[in-house]
Amino acid sequence: MKPSADDRLLEKLRHVDTLIQRQGFADMVDAYGQKLYWQIRKMVLNHDDANDLLQNTFLKAWTSLDNFRGEAKLSTWLYKIAVNECLTFLGKQQARNNISLEEADLFLAEHLTADSFFDGDAAQARLQEAILRLPRRQRQVFNMKYFDEMKYEEIAEILGTSVGALKASYHHAVKKVEDYIRSGNAIPNSDIPE
Repeated sequence: MKPSADDRLLEKLRHVDTLIQRQGFADMVDAYGQKLYWQIRKMVLNHDDANDLLQNTFLKAWTSLDNFRGEAKLSTWLYKIAVNECLTFLGKQQARNNISLEEADLFLAEHLTADSFFDGDAAQARLQEAILRLPRRQRQVFNMKYFDEMKYEEIAEILGTSVGALKASYHHAVKKVEDYIRSGNAIPNSDIPE
């Protein structure tokens, strides 16, 4: 059986020759950098924060490479690191600003278009506002399924939950986003479970 692109990449990353390892790291950044950037950006919205978290993700992957057992795909492992980096970052921001999760998300929604790197129109801003008003887990699931077109099985590995729970979470998220866009009202966070 022919080795996959991830297998060849891992072979380079684990090679004894430092030059080959560095080339493997550069190949990993080329292969996954843009996808990971957009996943991170959807969680933190700010371009500079997303860039910093992307660098942290790749640094953590590099330093933790010996712990990667290959039980999941390389992309799944990288996404999991990125999601954890984002959650840590958002938690620190929340603690630093002494605000609740809901207040932090509403602040992001209100300042969405202030980011000089936001290039969307009013409809895109409205969609992003709706997504930001989702509970965090639903937002993650929605972004991974809707924008990244990931399979439920892969999302389940990244987030450490069941496929059934993800399907329910995605269904509720889609309904909330549709309701928000149609009505212009805020999405209630407490009536539907994550």
